Amino acid sequence: MSNDTGPRFETTTISLPTAGQHTHVPRVVAAPDKYRGTATATEVAAAIARAARAAKGWSCDKAPVADGGEGILEALGGTVRTSRVSGPLGEVVEAQWRMKDTLRPATAIIEMARAAGLDLVGGAEWNDPLRASTAGVGQLIMAAVAAGARRVIVGVGGSATTDGGQGCLEALEPRARLSGVDLRVACDVTTTFVDAARVFAPQKGATPKQVELLTRRLERLAQVYEETYGVDVRDLPGSGAAGGLAGGLAAVGAELVPGFDLVADAIGLADRIEKADLVVTGEGYLDEQSFNGKAVGGVVSLSIELGVPVVVIAGDCLPGIELPDGDVEIVSLVEEFGQDEATQRTGACVESVVTRYLGTAR
Repeated sequence: MSNDTGPRFETTTISLPTAGQHTHVPRVVAAPDKYRGTATATEVAAAIARAARAAKGWSCDKAPVADGGEGILEALGGTVRTSRVSGPLGEVVEAQWRMKDTLRPATAIIEMARAAGLDLVGGAEWNDPLRASTAGVGQLIMAAVAAGARRVIVGVGGSATTDGGQGCLEALEPRARLSGVDLRVACDVTTTFVDAARVFAPQKGATPKQVELLTRRLERLAQVYEETYGVDVRDLPGSGAAGGLAGGLAAVGAELVPGFDLVADAIGLADRIEKADLVVTGEGYLDEQSFNGKAVGGVVSLSIELGVPVVVIAGDCLPGIELPDGDVEIVSLVEEFGQDEATQRTGACVESVVTRYLGTAR
């Protein structure tokens, strides 16, 4: 299924329940990812829930999702903790993380971007790609372990770094402190370790010459990790995530897992979708990568597999996206409301879309 601009309400073709079809109250599952820079996944899920109430007769199950990077704290929840750690360029930052100490084992959730994210330095223009370090991520992991976490989930994405995790591993010394700790890295890409510089460093402000230097550094680090830890991270899928941080953590025993799968399992998303009559998901910009390991693609795949229609509400979308076969439709907020309205009042736009959408089904 291909669509150049995303369907409007008048062309709605997915099958929704009508009055009298069900003896139960129709349910919509709100499973959006973040709309980067304009709304969090939690805020968008709340907007979808307001629309369900406005449609009268619909209930809403709020299930915000993430694919391993920014947003995983909100998706997995837990008690908010804050630690002072080194930022990407050495400045001190107050980094939030979460603790779920009622779980067994007690589990901490960390977003590496809170300690080593590109936003912390003001974007690519202000970054120093050669100096940016993941040391603060290691400090966050150790803070979580000191607080009693026996499982630590590290969401990677939005990084300023291409240090191969070297700064993080140095902060984890002596590694005996990690004894008995289950370390998991939630990845949203499959890029391998040495390719991290070529694929991601330009987005972090690196010049072509710096990309060459960073590539050589990663090649050398891969050798060091193999010699030191006995782990070859070069061809490990996802090891290049967050500028090679994932590979560095894998070298010291971390398990790399697809971020969306981890989040979906943790929140029981498949069971929740199976009980739904409609799923609404979305993100800020929909492109071909959205259906390649990202959260929106994961939600769409689950919905198709379970036979539940799904609406994807994107802030904006790349024309001509090929969708999987199934009961799926796209709505573009920029197309419906214009650029300014879509970016400045994202939640209200989503609410309006879903309210009208559900209204056509009653």
